[in-house]
Order: sequence, then structure tokens, then C-alpha cells
Amino acid sequence: MRFMAAGDRVTGGVPGTAPGPVSRTWRLASGAGLATAACALALTGCGSQAVPTAIATAGRSVGPTATPSATPSPSPSPGAAAGACTISQLKIAITNSGALGGQAGGYLKFTNDGASACQLTGWPSVVALTSAGHGTTLKHAQSTMFGAWQAPAQLPVVTLAPGGSAYAVVAADDQPAGNGGCPAPYRQLRVTPPGSSASVMVTAYLPGAQTYLPACTTAAGAPTAEVSAITPLASLAH
Repeated sequence: MRFMAAGDRVTGGVPGTAPGPVSRTWRLASGAGLATAACALALTGCGSQAVPTAIATAGRSVGPTATPSATPSPSPSPGAAAGACTISQLKIAITNSGALGGQAGGYLKFTNDGASACQLTGWPSVVALTSAGHGTTLKHAQSTMFGAWQAPAQLPVVTLAPGGSAYAVVAADDQPAGNGGCPAPYRQLRVTPPGSSASVMVTAYLPGAQTYLPACTTAAGAPTAEVSAITPLASLAH
């Protein structure tokens, strides 16, 4: 058996055919096979270039990353009722003082000095003290000439926002009953807010009347000094 050399010509692939050059059909088929192989290699190369992208994509979520939602801080209910004012929340002083209609007096001003709202209602407890230390508990007035206050059928509940104020009238007769004179005036007031057991000391001096709260009594010797219930300033003459 003899192998074909590089320069040999094919004498024919089929018995009985004339010898001639290499078949054109074989060359075309061979060229097509090479082209197909080249294309396959090219595609394989392209596919190998896309693999890293596919792997990288498979390792992460394609959607937006979810973030944990913050837990909202609890807030006070707007309908929550304020508690009673404590002595530590309040600043108390006498304002709007003067003399009118046979009485001298002023307004005890209760100011909320705290950070949250609070409420006051009813009569404060007020003890008037002389320079000798003698104390007189002021009676609960139903009406006052000074301040023109009149007790309502139902006492108001006054809510004090931080910085807000409520008032109570303190007043006493400034003229003696009969021919005698009035005792020495009161120099200090020990004030206890409604609903509290603690108290503060406040001066009894009335700048508008240029005197201390009078200690005048009735003809029967009863003290005339009195205090109104807690009220908004709008309910008083001012």
C-alpha cells in the first residue's frame, strides 16, 4: 500500500473516472468545516468571557437591598390629661396689687416653671403671718370686691402649659370696723397649692397699695383676709 505524497495528484476517487486535480467539492467542504470550527472556537471564547459576569451576578441580589425600618419612638398621647401641679413646678408671687372699694389685695400668680403641663383647681391654702409669727388662715371667699371675682357654680380646672399661669385673689379690708384701728399687717403668706401638702413663703407686701396685706377684723373681731379659688386671669379685673 502506498501513501500519497504532498505533490501527488489524486487519480480519482471513483473507479473509472479520469484523473485530475483535487476535487473542488472537497476543498469547499474542507473550507466550510474549518470555518465552522473557527466559529465554534470564537463562540467558545465569547462564552468564556461572559462566565465571570454570570458568576458575579449569581452571587448578589439584583433587587434593591432591604434596609431595616427604624422603630418609631413612643410619643405622648395628645389626649392624655395633665396631672396636678406640684410645688416644685410652680413659681408663686403677688401681682396686680392695689386698693379698691374698701379692700387692699393682689393676685397670687401660680406659674408653671416645669417642662410639662399641669392642672390647678379649687382653693389654695394661705396662712398670713405677722412679724411676730402669728398666723391666720385666710377664709375661702365666694366673691371679692378686689378683682371683682365671683365663684362660679362649678370651679374651673385650669391647665397650665409650661410658662402658663393661673391666679387667686388675696384681699382684706383696709379700714377698721368701728372706732378702733387695725392690728399690725401681715408680712408673709404661706401658700399651699390645691391638692398639695407642700408650701412656699411669699411676701405679703402690696406694691400697688404701698402697704402689707391688712390684718383688719370685723366688728366681732373676725379676720377679713380671704382668698379666692384658682381662676384664669380673664375672669378677673385687670
